[in-house]
Amino acid sequence: MPNNEYSIQETAELLGVPIPKLRRWDEQGILVAVRTAGGHRRYPKDLVDQIARTGVEDSAISRELATVKRSLAEKHRIIQLLAESEGRYRDLVETSHDLIWATDAQGSFTYLNSAAHEVFGMAPKDLLGRCFFDFEVNESHIGNRRFLALLKRHGEVKHHVTHLRTRDNEDRWIGINARVTTNERGEIRGIRGTARDITEEQRALKRIEHLALHDTLTELPNRHAMQRAIEMAMESGAMGALLFLDIDHFKYINDNFGHRTGDDIIIGVGSVLREAVRTTNGDLYRIGGDEFAIHLPNALRMEAIQTAEHVLSAIRHYRLMVESDRVIANLSASIGIALYPFHGSSLPTLLSNVDIAMYQAKDLGRNRHALFDQDSGALRNTHKRVHWAKKLRDAMDGDQLVLYAQPVVRLSDRKVMHHEVLLRIRDDSGAIIEPSSFIEIAETLGSIQEIDLCVVDKVLKHIDRNGLAGKKIRYFVNLSRISISNQDWVDRFMKLLANSQAQPNQLVLEITETAALSEIDVTLKFIRRLKELGCRFALDDFGAGFSSFYYLKQFDVDYLKIDGSFVRDLASDNGSRLFVKALNDVAQGLNKQVIAEWVEEPEVCDLLMQMGTRYGQGYLFQKPQPLVDGYRGMSRGLRANTS
Repeated sequence: MPNNEYSIQETAELLGVPIPKLRRWDEQGILVAVRTAGGHRRYPKDLVDQIARTGVEDSAISRELATVKRSLAEKHRIIQLLAESEGRYRDLVETSHDLIWATDAQGSFTYLNSAAHEVFGMAPKDLLGRCFFDFEVNESHIGNRRFLALLKRHGEVKHHVTHLRTRDNEDRWIGINARVTTNERGEIRGIRGTARDITEEQRALKRIEHLALHDTLTELPNRHAMQRAIEMAMESGAMGALLFLDIDHFKYINDNFGHRTGDDIIIGVGSVLREAVRTTNGDLYRIGGDEFAIHLPNALRMEAIQTAEHVLSAIRHYRLMVESDRVIANLSASIGIALYPFHGSSLPTLLSNVDIAMYQAKDLGRNRHALFDQDSGALRNTHKRVHWAKKLRDAMDGDQLVLYAQPVVRLSDRKVMHHEVLLRIRDDSGAIIEPSSFIEIAETLGSIQEIDLCVVDKVLKHIDRNGLAGKKIRYFVNLSRISISNQDWVDRFMKLLANSQAQPNQLVLEITETAALSEIDVTLKFIRRLKELGCRFALDDFGAGFSSFYYLKQFDVDYLKIDGSFVRDLASDNGSRLFVKALNDVAQGLNKQVIAEWVEEPEVCDLLMQMGTRYGQGYLFQKPQPLVDGYRGMSRGLRANTS
């Protein structure tokens, strides 16, 4: 028998308790015995000796034993809770899709959960003693060295992105959150953190960045890429040439053969131009519609003309088979040529002059090139400016500016939530002139500021007359970059707002992506000032150049309006679907609402809802209608949200 135990007989003698009572105590849990392999009871010697020394009666012994029992039970409960807590922690850590890791003070892994296999392609045990540096794509480790420097300086780093390569040579983009652990002297003991595989998000971002600088139909660099390249060349003081090319009579082809054939021609001409430009030092761009541009760095007049003639010849020889028995041939183009800095020392001037040269080539009979001519261009511009200056002044003086409205609909139930205000001119004959005919020239003339104020004034008066002030309905109003950059115009705008019963939050001020990015500081200042009053903002034609993705966090806008060209092709174009889905994801993360323009087909509406788009606008719901008293946007069963 062990020295630290008593038999039941010895225990009975020491305590003066009958053996049957000891058995009952054992069964009742008062004084529990330990059983041997042979079934004999044994009692802890120290406990029996302590009870024997007290010399108390049975009831006191029972209470003492009960206290001991409760103490042991509480310890057992605490140990069980700790075990359960540790089990839950291990289950959460080991089943997490995120990598959970810890390192020593030198950054070598001391622990990784099972997600390590997905990130590094290796089991956690095989990674112990290694570090992130071992897998970084950039051999100089600049990114991770910067990460460690920030960690040592601040003690914590969030959302650090690094590019790794797994053991199987697969690329992985990882987002890391980390925090240092220190001892009582403040010395770093190690690092703990989490990491998440964001490879798909990064690939989507790369795709968006590609789309930002490329045309989706031809995969050629787009207008934004062209402008960036020319601006860089001009800033360096270099010389060069810019060619604008427009396919002659392309509208006829679209109208008679269909838009699909038109797209095929754009793709085909793009291929022809690629081959034609390959032998030059030039870059080819598709800048919209049937227009292409060729940038020839360091080229002078003769090289630009030779390139234009070579391109015209290549297009003349292009053939497109339409169906089995029809061929589209004899295509031609008109090319404008402008040289910098001779025909423009700034990008806007150069673009304007090369555009004038292209239209001069058309005026001269098409199927030819024309070098920008200062005299003919000035004459052309003068005639156009004089005509529209008088027409716009007469329209404002004669109250011929009329407002139309198109509802912005909640896609889930087709309920009208807001309205976009659209400007038109009613001429002397009663015909309605669309803004595409006059807005651009109004900006060059400077009359756009008066037009914008007139539109705002008419909208505010409509709200006042119809008792809509304070209602939960908003009117989207387009504003020109020229207007918002003029302090006097902003002051007059605010005065109009102050004198109206309408609440500032009933106006959503739309600024196009191009306008917002042309003068970012001016745009940000205007948004901040009007936001303080309660006005809301929308970024219109979003995606037309994609460039605003780079600045989206800076623009405190409430709505993003997807450029209609992406919405229109949503059902048939995978690139458009990718862009719209990415935009919805980005907008959701930035707490901004997305409005899709040009919604014309039920299938497109369904796709938009699947992608998370909340609002839509287009002919599927209602065509623009005159904004007259009593207008509610109620046609085709739509309900106005004026409660």
